[in-house]
Amino acid sequence: MGTDVRTGAAVARPEELFARGDAQEAGSRAGSPSIDPSLAGAADLWATGPETGDCGQGFPELDCLRRHLPARILAAAEQRAVRLATGADRVLIAAGTLDEEAYLRMQGAALGIPFEPLDGMPRAQCPLDDDRLIETASTGLLPLTTDDGIVIVVAPRGAAVRKIIGLIGETPGMEKRFRFTSAERFTRFILRGAGKRIAANATETLRRERPMLSAAARLNPSNLVSLTVIVPLAAAGFIWAPHIASHAFEIALAAVFVAWLGLRLIGAFVRRPAAATTSIVEEETLPVYSVICALYREAASVNGLLSAIEKLDYPVEKLDVILAVEADDKETRAAIAARKTRLPITVIAVPASGPRTKPKALNVALPFARGAFTVIYDAEDRPENDQLLHALQAFRAAGDDLACVQARLCIDNTADSLLARYFTAEYAGQFDVFLPGLTAMGLPLPLGGSSNHFHTAALREVGGWDPYNVTEDADLGMRLSRFGYRSEMIASTTYEEAPAFIGPWLRQRTRWFKGWMQTWLVHMRQPRLLLRELGPAGFVGFQLMVGGNVLAALVHPLFMVALIVAIKNGDFIWPADDAPAAVLGALYGTTAIIGYLSSGFLGWLGLMRRGLASAGWVLLLTPLHWLLLSLAAWRAVYQLIVAPFVWEKTAHGLAKTSHRAARMTRALLALERELDDLERSGKLPAIDDTATNTSAIRRRLRRESASG
Repeated sequence: MGTDVRTGAAVARPEELFARGDAQEAGSRAGSPSIDPSLAGAADLWATGPETGDCGQGFPELDCLRRHLPARILAAAEQRAVRLATGADRVLIAAGTLDEEAYLRMQGAALGIPFEPLDGMPRAQCPLDDDRLIETASTGLLPLTTDDGIVIVVAPRGAAVRKIIGLIGETPGMEKRFRFTSAERFTRFILRGAGKRIAANATETLRRERPMLSAAARLNPSNLVSLTVIVPLAAAGFIWAPHIASHAFEIALAAVFVAWLGLRLIGAFVRRPAAATTSIVEEETLPVYSVICALYREAASVNGLLSAIEKLDYPVEKLDVILAVEADDKETRAAIAARKTRLPITVIAVPASGPRTKPKALNVALPFARGAFTVIYDAEDRPENDQLLHALQAFRAAGDDLACVQARLCIDNTADSLLARYFTAEYAGQFDVFLPGLTAMGLPLPLGGSSNHFHTAALREVGGWDPYNVTEDADLGMRLSRFGYRSEMIASTTYEEAPAFIGPWLRQRTRWFKGWMQTWLVHMRQPRLLLRELGPAGFVGFQLMVGGNVLAALVHPLFMVALIVAIKNGDFIWPADDAPAAVLGALYGTTAIIGYLSSGFLGWLGLMRRGLASAGWVLLLTPLHWLLLSLAAWRAVYQLIVAPFVWEKTAHGLAKTSHRAARMTRALLALERELDDLERSGKLPAIDDTATNTSAIRRRLRRESASG
C-alpha cells in the first residue's frame, strides 16, 4: 500500500484552492470569493506531497545560508534531506540549528517574498468562508486579498521552499504573489478567524450529520415504540406469572453472562497466523505522522510525555505533534511553553465549553492534523520507540479497509498498590489475550482510549470522535466497523499509569461503564441496520463485548445475593418441594465460579505472555474486584440518568514505581560501564563540539534576518 492513501477523503486537497474552474465553482457554492486564476501554478507546491514527493537535485533553499553556516553542517543537512525526501531547511529547523521565523525572513529577503506576521490581519482579508479556512490548517496555504489581488501566505512544509524557488524561476514575478509565515503564526490566524466554527464543528458535526450515531441525540420513535411494547408485556408477565417470569428472567441473564464469558475464553485460544514479514521501511517513503494528545490539568505529565514522543524512532522532520489543551488550563500550557524540545509542536486551545470531554478536544485538534496517519496518546503514555514503524508496516501489509491499529497497553506502576497490581493483570488479559483473539476472529474491535493509530482520512470520513460519549474509543471502533473498515492489534506496547487508590479508580471505571452503556444504546437505535452492517457474527460480538460487559457487572451482585439467600434457605441442596429454586441456586454458584475462574485465567495468561507471572497471585482477589466493578457499574447507571456527559478526570503523574524505568536504569548503568571501559582503553571516539554548538548560529541568523 502506498503511504499517501485516502488523502482526499473529507478534506479538500491543497490544489483545490488554486484550480481555475474548481475554485470558482467552490466560491459560488460556499459563498466565498474565487481564487485568482493566475495562482493555479501554486498547486505544484503539493503536486507530489511536500513530505513524500521527489525533492529533485540541488538545495537552493540553503543558498541564503551558505555565508552563515559551516559547509559541513549544510552538507549534513543536504544528505539527510535526500534520505528523508524533504527540504534541507526543514532538517536544520528540526535540528535546532535554525529558528523557523528567522530563516523565513532571511529566505524571503533573498527571494523578494515578504514575511507576513498575520497578527494584525483582519479576518475579512481571507476570501474563504470558515469551513474552507479550517481546511487550510492541514495544507499550510492561505489566500489573502490585497490591493494587488490575491496572494498566498505559505507556512512551508517539506520541500515547499525549494518548490517555490523553482516556481519563481519558471515564472518571473511570481514572488509577488507569495508571502511567508511561520507555522505558529499560521495556526494562530486560523484559530482567531475560525475558532468558533472549529469548536462548533467539534461539538455538533456528528450530531448534525449522523444523529443516529451520536450519544447526544434522543431515542428515535422506533425505540420508543419498542419500549412501549416490551415494557407492558414484561410487566404483565411479572404480574400474572411472577415465579415463571422471574425464573425466566434470571436464566436469561445467566445465559448472557455465560455467553460473555465464553467469548472471552474463545478469544484467549484463537491466535492469528503470523503475518508475513514486511521489508524495512525506507526513510524517504515515510509519511508525515500526526501525534495528537488531549491534555487537561496535566502540567506534571508534560515533560514525561514529550520525552516519550522525542524517543520515537521516527524522523522529527516528519512528525506533526498537536497538543490540545483546555483554554483555561494555564498550568499545562505554561509547562508546555517552558519545556524546550526539537519537536514541531502545535498547541491548540480547546474552548472551555460543554461538553468538556476528551473526544471534543480531539475533534478540535483533528483539522490541524497534516499526517497521512494519526496516533492518539494520553498524558501518561510511554509508547515503545518503534511503535509508529510497527503501525506503518501493519497498514502497508493490509488492504485499504484497515483504518486503525491498536497498540497493546500495559500498566507500568504495578508495584504502587494491590489495585495497580490487579489492573496490570486485567490489562494483560485484555490487550495481550482477548483483543488479539477478537481480531483473529474478524470481530469489531472496541478500541482502547490510547495508542490508536488511524488513517487520518478514514478517521475524518467516519466523523471523528463522538464528543458526547465518555468512552469515545469503544464507540469509534464500532463506527469504523459499520463503515466497512477493520481494526487490528499490533505487537507494540504503550506503558500507562493505573490509579493506585479506590477513589480515582472508581471514578475512572464509572466513566468507562457509562460510556459503554452510551455506546450500546447508540448503536442499538437501529438494530436491524446494525445487523446488516456488522453481519451476524459482528452483531453478536457487539452484544457480548459491549452489552455483556456492562450486564455482567450489573447482575453479579444480584446473583451473589440470590446465591447467599439460596444457601441460607437450604435451596442450594435441592429441596424436594422447590426444584426450580435449587436449579437457580446451582446456576448462581456455577456462573460465579466460572466467571471468577475465566477472568483469573485470562489475567494469568496475559501475565505469562508479558513475563510477569510472578504477579499472578493478585488474581486471588478477583471476587473482591468484581464487587468493585459492580459498584462502578451501578454508579454509572445513576450518572447516565443525571449527568450523562460529565467526564470524571483521572489524575496522572502520581506513579511511585515503574518496572519499565527500572529496566532502563539497569541498561543505562551497563552502558555507562561499557563507555568507561572504552574511555580508559582510549577507544572512545572524540566528538566535534562545534558541529553541535548552534546557539551562536541561531542568534546571528536572527539578527541578520531582522536587519535584512
